[in-house]
Amino acid sequence: MSAPGVAVGIGLRAPHYRDFLERPQAVDWFEVHTENFLHLSGRDGQVLQRLRRDYPVSLHGVGLGLGSAHGFSASHLERVRRLAERIEPFLVSEHLSWNAVAGRNLNDLLPLTLNRAAFELVADRIDQVQEALGRTILLENVSTYLRFRDDALGEAAFLAALARRTGCGLLLDLNNLYVNQCNHGEDALAAIAAIAATAPGAVGEIHLAGHLVTPTALVDHHGAPVAPAVWDLYRAALRTFGKLPTLIEWDTDVPHLSVLLAEVEQARALAAHVEYVNTAAMGCAAIEWPAAASDLAASQQRFAAAMLDPALIDLDAFAGGDIAKRLAMYRGHLTGTWHATLAAAFPVLRQLVGEEFFEAMSRAFGIAHPPVDADLHVFGADLPGFLEKFEHAADYPYLADMARLEWALHRAHFAADADIVSAADLAALTPAQFDSARFTVHPALSLLASPWAVVSLWHAHHGAGFPPSMAAPEQCVVVRPQWRAQVAPLDKARFAALRALAAGQTVGDALDAAFALDAQFDIGAALAQWLALGILVK
Repeated sequence: MSAPGVAVGIGLRAPHYRDFLERPQAVDWFEVHTENFLHLSGRDGQVLQRLRRDYPVSLHGVGLGLGSAHGFSASHLERVRRLAERIEPFLVSEHLSWNAVAGRNLNDLLPLTLNRAAFELVADRIDQVQEALGRTILLENVSTYLRFRDDALGEAAFLAALARRTGCGLLLDLNNLYVNQCNHGEDALAAIAAIAATAPGAVGEIHLAGHLVTPTALVDHHGAPVAPAVWDLYRAALRTFGKLPTLIEWDTDVPHLSVLLAEVEQARALAAHVEYVNTAAMGCAAIEWPAAASDLAASQQRFAAAMLDPALIDLDAFAGGDIAKRLAMYRGHLTGTWHATLAAAFPVLRQLVGEEFFEAMSRAFGIAHPPVDADLHVFGADLPGFLEKFEHAADYPYLADMARLEWALHRAHFAADADIVSAADLAALTPAQFDSARFTVHPALSLLASPWAVVSLWHAHHGAGFPPSMAAPEQCVVVRPQWRAQVAPLDKARFAALRALAAGQTVGDALDAAFALDAQFDIGAALAQWLALGILVK
């Protein structure tokens, strides 16, 4: 399914799922962030696969890190390839940036040194990605707060040269052009003209978004309406490149759908009244790279180190002023990403310790256990163990198990879907077959036994009464029978039975484990619970 011409789309975000499932909306296509759908399971995966039948979808990646001298992940590229194969997007895009060093992923769109070493690296990576995906990708210009003294080209010339070298297309983000115009004095209109002149036909998509004005720099935060100056650039882009698929980006403080639809209509209205002016390509001379340049891997490593320790800033590496303040913006985004990611996965833990403690803990955890994957949904797996040794949490020993419970819920949300065993399936078994059966448990299932009343405490934060004492052992199973992960308390006998099944033992072995703890164990009630919670799968 394609989205030709000036089709205008929006990002698919969870607050708008119901709007689109209930009735068609006035958008032409969706963009999804690739890294949010790598698992393509649960509620998010079902919604995307349902809506892609009615709307074209593009995959917009933020995790490949094409410019990372170290840390580029072939396994992540394979995950992207598998997702693209299943979704069949009409566009796939990535960013002109880097995001990783050896052993650490910074999960940001970091500024690339625009020199020959970076050019050769990114060109090779684009070739690798396009070969893996079996298609042309689009490369997006990014907003930055810093430029490097080693830059040999402007961003527009660098992008155009990459398009000519690799055959990739370009995703022109007009808000990013405007942000960089304000942050670095780079002429956005000149950049549009340069790309049109030196890489004609390369631009395949346009992004429009809002930005945040701060005393230090403009921030591309995607949390506001498109600014008038960016609408002006859109007019210029339409005249220069013609009518192209256009996206309204709004990723933070996501508003009511009607707000986005109004932005969509404004984009359509502008496109309807702007005429394309075909400009003949002027061609371009061969690039003359400077003879010497700094080592790309070493400079990225120094940048990464300075994001954690301001004392390590190499001021001579950057061009322009306010270098320390602008690097601090990247540092703030790094720690802010850790905080936001952990807050989403551990909401009850956050309530228990308070915002100030949680924010400090997030920073300490990120330093001790930095992300190593572009998929931030796996960041946080080590938090329970970290809390057990975190001196500031020593007076609250139950926090580690609360983190284990919440991580099990988080993991369940992204677990694979499965074909659940029904009552009819069980009824079809003879008693002997049932006793010797070995069922697989649902991929979302986790079992937790704690010396603390963390199950009751978790339920208390969802409307139940608070436990009278934390010093009470409890067990539970975390499951996802439909789209929402659940926490079901278990007595010791049911916990033992499920633990046996999860370990691959027979139903008979599981029941023996239960009866060993409770001679009155109710098999019928346990089976009814297993079926209701979708615990057994075919």
